[in-house]
Amino acid sequence: MTPISQPDPEIFELLEDLWRRHLPSTRERLDLLQEAVDMAVAGTLNDEKRNEAQTIAHKLSGNLGMFGYKEAGEIAGEMEHLFKTLVPSATPELSMYMQRLQASLADHI
Repeated sequence: MTPISQPDPEIFELLEDLWRRHLPSTRERLDLLQEAVDMAVAGTLNDEKRNEAQTIAHKLSGNLGMFGYKEAGEIAGEMEHLFKTLVPSATPELSMYMQRLQASLADHI
């Protein structure tokens, strides 16, 4: 069996720098996602905003997972699915996922 090598500190440093550079767009995406969730709860979410929210959740899912925020990425993936098949009865669940997403990233954004 081959021993697992220790992660390269340079790679971690590069990833941390890349994360810092992506923070503004990540924060903006989270704000837009929150806006869409609020609209869904209020019953004012139109198809254009729903599609935008689905795309944003998809991007967040991939980006967060890539940066090692597995739980947050999975939550965003669930939100993507909910926006894709959104029915009024799912809005409380959507709101709960948004709260979980924000909580899981609170120390990182």
